[in-house]
Amino acid sequence: MKKTLHKADTRGVAERGWLSSRQTFSFADYRNPERMQFGLLRVINDDVVQPSMGFGTHPHENMEIISIPITGELRHHDSMGNTQHIKVGEVQIMSAGTGLTHSEYNASDSEVVNFLQIWVFPKEPDIEPRYDQKLFSRDQRQGQFQNIVAPDQNAGGVWINQDAWFWLGDYKAGQSDTYTIKRSGNGAYFFVLEGSVALASEQLGSRDGLGIEGATSVGFEATEDCQLLVMDVPVQ
Repeated sequence: MKKTLHKADTRGVAERGWLSSRQTFSFADYRNPERMQFGLLRVINDDVVQPSMGFGTHPHENMEIISIPITGELRHHDSMGNTQHIKVGEVQIMSAGTGLTHSEYNASDSEVVNFLQIWVFPKEPDIEPRYDQKLFSRDQRQGQFQNIVAPDQNAGGVWINQDAWFWLGDYKAGQSDTYTIKRSGNGAYFFVLEGSVALASEQLGSRDGLGIEGATSVGFEATEDCQLLVMDVPVQ
């Protein structure tokens, strides 16, 4: 089993006044040749955006882009004709495919928004761009994993153009579980949203990340009440 540990305080930092970003992998001005990606998982940006501010209209192509609000609410508009608000509990995905433009703003004029922006390389290039957004009940991930992203549009999660599965789990201190990797050739990247967990002989705290390759399953125990995101992606 191969482990790749990224502690929260080793991430890239971008401070723009309206934006405070922490970047697990190289992105924009943050360049670290040892932290380019985990398999086909390319970006995990932990962004805090000030009230009424955000990312103006800009292009993407051939990338799977997932947004997960942690606090606050996003306002989204894109060239596919989607104008949406994305709230806590919802997950949004865009398959950029042949190309699209979009903007993402804090929907509040008084509160900050904190969200994860995650990019995954696509399985098939140059598909027709598509959009998906779903609400997930936190009650359904108490002491277990809830699927939020899947390659099958009928699996319950938002639909991704890749052999990738994302899961969220909420665990009370002392609870243990095992995550089973979904596909041969995939690895699992564990990202702690809050709390702490003992996993693969590592103690992970809030916003720490740990990539696991060469295993079929990974056991863990919550050492504090925790919320855990697992990104199961191709690594071979």
